[in-house]
Amino acid sequence: MATVAFIGLGNMGLPMALNLVKAGHEVIGFDVSASNLEGLTAAGGTGAASAGEAAARADAVVTMLPAGQHVRQVYAGEGGVIASARPGALLIDCSTIDVDSARSVAEAATAAGFAMVDAPVSGGVGGAAAGTLTFMVGGPDDAFARAEPLLSQMGKAVIHAGGPGTGQAAKICNNMVLGISMIAVGEAFVLAEKLGLDHQKLFDISSKSSGQCWSLTTYCPVPGPVPTSPANRDYQPGFTAEMMLKDLKLAQQAANNSGAATPLGAEAAALYTVFANNGNGKLDFSAIIKMLRGAC
Repeated sequence: MATVAFIGLGNMGLPMALNLVKAGHEVIGFDVSASNLEGLTAAGGTGAASAGEAAARADAVVTMLPAGQHVRQVYAGEGGVIASARPGALLIDCSTIDVDSARSVAEAATAAGFAMVDAPVSGGVGGAAAGTLTFMVGGPDDAFARAEPLLSQMGKAVIHAGGPGTGQAAKICNNMVLGISMIAVGEAFVLAEKLGLDHQKLFDISSKSSGQCWSLTTYCPVPGPVPTSPANRDYQPGFTAEMMLKDLKLAQQAANNSGAATPLGAEAAALYTVFANNGNGKLDFSAIIKMLRGAC
């Protein structure tokens, strides 16, 4: 078993780190929040006073951070991971960030002699806790081969997307599809309500025909048809609207930088911006159906 530094112990990072503890690894954690760090130490992990200190004691470093600027600072800043890690340590960034930041940090890590992958996740807090995440991994073949066994202890699917930054590219493309499709499913249920069509009847028909999609069959935005969806618990989040907006903005940034046309992605970002700005950012992203009804 390995010694793993885990930096960023928030809603996603802490349950991921706990799964590594359960798998038998020695996990050394760091987070700017003392309470988050206590969650790790209570489960058998140990704490460090800084990201650099954690990295200096580990065979592998895993990070789960809010945005590109945090990843750049933690890895390439003074006293950061690249400056502090053991020679030969494996570096894994599971944050969802912009592609340019991912590639910049990977280039710095490679120049310093480290193997690194970007490995953003899909599956939300529930998947992090259950160890059923999907990892979309960008990096060289040899780095992926080293990272796959560790990632498999936190998820059910580990997919090599290509070279550095392609894990992030896959994540933002996937979540752009998700954001657009959730709005489409929400619109369909709102229209059904206006036309007197029962929620369950629409679900029974669309889930077995051409309207079938994950946003409908796994994460249905109305109570009833899918008992595990957030709609049944007043839209308490599995994946917040503000996190969806973050990913849609990253997709739009990438589209603008690459010259790709994404009109539906742009419209989805605009709608989630209005929804979040109206005080709904902490609700599950499926709660956007409430705005489509005119309820918020």
